[in-house]
Amino acid sequence: MKAIRCTAWGPPGSLVLEDLPDLAAGPGEVVVDVKAAGVNFPDVLTVQGKYQVRPPLPFTPGNEFAGVVRAVGTGVRDVVPGQRVIGFTRTGAFAEQAVAPASAYLAMPDGMDFDVAAAITLTYGTSYHAVVDRGALQAGETMLVLGAAGGVGLAAIEIGKALGARVIAAASSDEKLAVCKAHGADVLINYDSDDLREALRAATDGRGPDVVYDPVGGKYSEPALRSIAWRGRHLVVGFAAGEIPRLPWNLMLLKGASVVGVFWGDFTRKEQEAHLAAMARITGWIAQGKLKPQVSQRYPLSDTARALDDMAARKVIGKVVIVP
Repeated sequence: MKAIRCTAWGPPGSLVLEDLPDLAAGPGEVVVDVKAAGVNFPDVLTVQGKYQVRPPLPFTPGNEFAGVVRAVGTGVRDVVPGQRVIGFTRTGAFAEQAVAPASAYLAMPDGMDFDVAAAITLTYGTSYHAVVDRGALQAGETMLVLGAAGGVGLAAIEIGKALGARVIAAASSDEKLAVCKAHGADVLINYDSDDLREALRAATDGRGPDVVYDPVGGKYSEPALRSIAWRGRHLVVGFAAGEIPRLPWNLMLLKGASVVGVFWGDFTRKEQEAHLAAMARITGWIAQGKLKPQVSQRYPLSDTARALDDMAARKVIGKVVIVP
């Protein structure tokens, strides 16, 4: 089988396409023929050795995929060959085959295509955990989404609307904001051309957002936190801008606000039942049309480096997938 390999830490261009032996399912494991694999910003960091978790070299990057079960190991009962499944693992998705413990798989809902199935685990899983579990967003509250046109940003918009909240989308271009509006955003802010604090003051009658969904970091985090409502919750999802902000702690004191960490990967491992319940609700909302995952582009396996470069350059709207 063919697989993308990271043999040394470096930019996506250093990745190589290799022929490897077919995978075998060990005890409790499931091997899947990958039909589509989702691309996420952590993939960009992982191949450079900059992510929280550094896999041992060499490895196959990619952590979410959808496909058809090829083989199961001893002791596996709930997953069978030929079944269509969604998988999530730390590494291994950017390949023609992937292997993971049986607990890492969910059955694909009837009628869902592989591209969509490969695009929901990390983005919608992260955003649901952030908005519902960590942020406790309530109907009638207001949520600001930074980096709103990215995969997790669009997911956060849709989840916020499904919960009955008012959603303010902030992004770097009018083109991106048009996509945010199509996914349900109530208010649009171009933070490359508008003053974020002034725009938030106008959009909330001076009250500020109850929840800030922040996968960006950098220069946008502090003005967002300064604008937050009393008892607001600032969700730290990631640092796509490349800079971890240093925030004055007095801001949290003055607003009675909370800065809340969101680490979905460890949540899936440490609270597996809660994760599975969240994914069941997410796929149910997709079936009901409340969530509409957007896959904007598909790349062949040989173009994985370009997909990661486009992600790093903030050229991606919604989700993109690798199609082996």
